[in-house]
Amino acid sequence: MITKETIEKVLDTARIEEVVGDFVDLKKRGTSLIGNCPFHNEKTPSFHVSVAKGIYKCFGCGAGGDSLKFVMELEKYSYPEAIRYLADKYHVPIEEVQRSPAQLAAQDKRESLYVLSAWAGKYFKEQLWNTEVGQSIGLSYFKERGYREEIIKKFDLGYSPDQWTIMSDAAVAAGFHKDYLKEIGLSIERDDGSIYDRFRGRVMFPIHNLTGRIIGYGGRTLKTEKSVPKYVNSPESEIYHKSDVLYGLNFAKKAIMDKDTCYLVEGYADVISMHQAGVENVVSSSGTSLTTGQIRLIARFTKNVVILYDGDAAGIKASLRGTDMLLEEGLNVKVLLFPDGNDPDSYVQKYGSTAFKEYIDKHQEDFIFYKTSILLKDTGGDPIKRAEVIREVVQSIALIPDEIKVSVFIQQCSRLLDIEERVLLTELNKMRLQKAKAQEKKEQAAPRPSFGDGPPLDMPPADFFLTEAERTEIGLPPSESPQVITAEILQEREIVRILLNYGAEMATWEGDGDVPVAPLLLSALDDVTFEDKPSAFIVDVFKKKAEDFEIPEAKFFFSHEDKEVQDLAITCVSTPYELSPNWNDDKRKIYVSLEREHLKELTIQAVYRIKKRKVEREMIKVRDELKAGGADADMEILISKYQKLKEAEKLLGTFLGNIVVK
Repeated sequence: MITKETIEKVLDTARIEEVVGDFVDLKKRGTSLIGNCPFHNEKTPSFHVSVAKGIYKCFGCGAGGDSLKFVMELEKYSYPEAIRYLADKYHVPIEEVQRSPAQLAAQDKRESLYVLSAWAGKYFKEQLWNTEVGQSIGLSYFKERGYREEIIKKFDLGYSPDQWTIMSDAAVAAGFHKDYLKEIGLSIERDDGSIYDRFRGRVMFPIHNLTGRIIGYGGRTLKTEKSVPKYVNSPESEIYHKSDVLYGLNFAKKAIMDKDTCYLVEGYADVISMHQAGVENVVSSSGTSLTTGQIRLIARFTKNVVILYDGDAAGIKASLRGTDMLLEEGLNVKVLLFPDGNDPDSYVQKYGSTAFKEYIDKHQEDFIFYKTSILLKDTGGDPIKRAEVIREVVQSIALIPDEIKVSVFIQQCSRLLDIEERVLLTELNKMRLQKAKAQEKKEQAAPRPSFGDGPPLDMPPADFFLTEAERTEIGLPPSESPQVITAEILQEREIVRILLNYGAEMATWEGDGDVPVAPLLLSALDDVTFEDKPSAFIVDVFKKKAEDFEIPEAKFFFSHEDKEVQDLAITCVSTPYELSPNWNDDKRKIYVSLEREHLKELTIQAVYRIKKRKVEREMIKVRDELKAGGADADMEILISKYQKLKEAEKLLGTFLGNIVVK
């Protein structure tokens, strides 16, 4: 178990802008940083990072937290995993009791799979560097490809011995369960229940996630038999989803943001060769068709993609349709074709790093124009084929969400295709209309609940009317009715907002001005009971700390185990707006006051509103008692009490500027 001191040191050391910046392309806006939210798909940035407060907040989907929560949410890490990741990033030594692989494997399943995958990566590297067979076969192969030793080590390349069970036996001996070996695809089970190695006699390419943890493998055979597949890849698992992974992205993300461009290649070797050539902003789809998940990964870091094709014309045409998805996601797409059947790997090997960099700088073409020219070559003057090319090009343009880009492409394609803009625009609008109709038809055809399938649309589920005791008796979990945010809850959360943002500020209007806002506010609310659970928790923490003359910082709640407390604290200290520096400059002579300058009014009004709510509730209670009737003496007491409450309500209303009419 990680010590408390280590956790505190990690959280104090981690910088939110650096942690988030490893995954999101952030731009400066005022005192905040903004970018596209990694938790939902968006075209316009609504994701804010506050360096001063050490938090992030998306005002689109509501996600928010500190560095630790960001890593946990994005990479689906457990708390210990996220702490270890941040500790590794900031070189903070972790103090904990030493555990064996078997003990580590006894933790939660997901962590066990990560531990096993990392162990396998270490095993394959040891086989490559420390065994005679690995050096003579695996290492020799990599060096023949021209890879330097530092590149081989950087990408954790390895070798799997050409024996049936050697790796599986070693893993079991190290304390790993064979079910986990099967699950992440390192081993395959026979009919008799025994297991054998999936990757035998292959050089190994570990696949890393964004934070650098190994999640899968690609193994290349060194045999020449046609019956042996050239590459064998890890199957889907709990930690490896092919459609959401790009090979090399963990090494490339910083360079992609720095260059504001991502090179997209086909295979592992292309990525490694380009890194060796000094071009690090490169990723690979690992030989599979590009997916929406992979495209959105790229979009986190840049909007500019350059696809590097080899010289195989048939392969290029086959991939043109898949590339349209990049346009649909709003990315700017260029292509680059290598001559004489070369790919990035072979071109670097043949011509060297300098020539390679010069070539990719000079030979990029816009995807739309490239697609137009390559398809026109095959028409042979046939008007029917030419018409089909025009439709296919317009189809790609119709996918682009940016209307300005669409207009530019229509103009330039009009000249390239020698056809009027009006004709292209007519075809484009026709395609968009067809797409809209198809989408509407699809929505209408979607299955709807019926009386045969379940409750009708306007009826609650069958268990809606059960009491909690009845739910427990028949084995149902407690109901999770969404909380209704009332005016009273908003008033309570306003108190919490003041405490978190201004609790340590001095109440200059009270006494000698040496009392902070927090204890002053808490003492005024000593007789108020908070009904909103997260608000009540935060207020209670402030009260307990006040007994020791302390005021908790807002960040104390950012990583709290209760998600409602986390979310409330983040929301209270976040705002999507900030004052432009142009307002308060000397030139315009316009001064806009800040909320901090009106703390007296803010605090007093918040107290009066809560008090007024308490009085109003008490009045309702007294009215109900009066309606119920009773002895004359009791009724007189109730009437007197009601009159006093009415006076208090009127007084509080006057302070608040309200007009009481009842």
